[in-house]
Amino acid sequence: MGLPRFGPPDPKAAAGGGGGDSKAKKTNQIISSPNLYVANCGPAVGLSHDTIASVFASFGDVHGVYAADDSGARVVVCYNDDSCAAAALAALHGRPCPQLAGRILHIRYSMLRPSPTTVDSSSVRVCLSASETEIPGLYLLPDFITPHEEQELLAAVDARPWISLAKRRVQHYGYQFCYQTRNVNTKQHMGELPSFVSLVLERISSFPNLTDAADVSLDQLTVNEYPPGVGLSPHIDTHSAFEGLIFSLSLAGPCIMEFRRYEQGAWFPKAGSSIDTESENSENCTNFSRRAIYLPPRSMLLLSGEARLAWHHYIPHHKIDIVNDSVIKRSSRRVSFTIRKVRTSPCQCQFPQYCDSQR
Repeated sequence: MGLPRFGPPDPKAAAGGGGGDSKAKKTNQIISSPNLYVANCGPAVGLSHDTIASVFASFGDVHGVYAADDSGARVVVCYNDDSCAAAALAALHGRPCPQLAGRILHIRYSMLRPSPTTVDSSSVRVCLSASETEIPGLYLLPDFITPHEEQELLAAVDARPWISLAKRRVQHYGYQFCYQTRNVNTKQHMGELPSFVSLVLERISSFPNLTDAADVSLDQLTVNEYPPGVGLSPHIDTHSAFEGLIFSLSLAGPCIMEFRRYEQGAWFPKAGSSIDTESENSENCTNFSRRAIYLPPRSMLLLSGEARLAWHHYIPHHKIDIVNDSVIKRSSRRVSFTIRKVRTSPCQCQFPQYCDSQR
């Protein structure tokens, strides 16, 4: 079940919680509500939801504190009745609050809307290691490269031309990935992988979790550059496009990657749709298992087996991430190297419900 959803506060609502006039009633102003929209307050400014709740609880029973948006600096405080909200609004609006680091709060009433089908990413525990996720075939190696090697890789891609998509920039090597078909044309080979990635390929060959390291022959590289707040919607890399090992190297900035296993199998996006969209739960699917993992800069993630073939992965469209009560702001850019082996025959995996070759 998703978290409550709140409408934007009425900019004409009375700041002191007053009853309003007849004109206000005619324009459907929010003149009373148990829910308060509180700006200049939240994890992004160093205030946890528990701390906020404890301050507002002095005016009555707080039902909950929720993020108002993905900024991390605006929350909605929910009381059980209107009078408590009115008292808090009258006492705290526009004044420094000593219990909240002296911040001046900007408060208005907020309207409760029905819960959406999507789920806020903060409701799932973020793991710091792959073993914590208990997803078979998922591995994470921190510090896969050094900071100096990271800068060399970033300089190498920045010296080459980028392709601009709707919300991010990409580069393709080996084979061009077609976003409309979510596949590659095996007849259009672009050449060998660039020399700047040789060091990464060499270390991949000795990856500790590979049972057939000698058979690893990766031939496709996609470089993605993500600005703050841009992520990817849930997807499984097309089975018919790539073999069973997918490596993802994180550079420049951290992020959270979430994994979902849909109970009814994979949902397949409409042809031509983009995985850049902010819809985090296509087709209104709500019956799925969730895991999340924190990807620090210079870490290498391996998707293999069940993790690669049966779990959708995605990056939430957030500007901040909450990791075990710590607020981590997305950096000015995050660059990922996704390295794969192009498949030349239909997939015959043991997960037919998630496989486009077998559906």
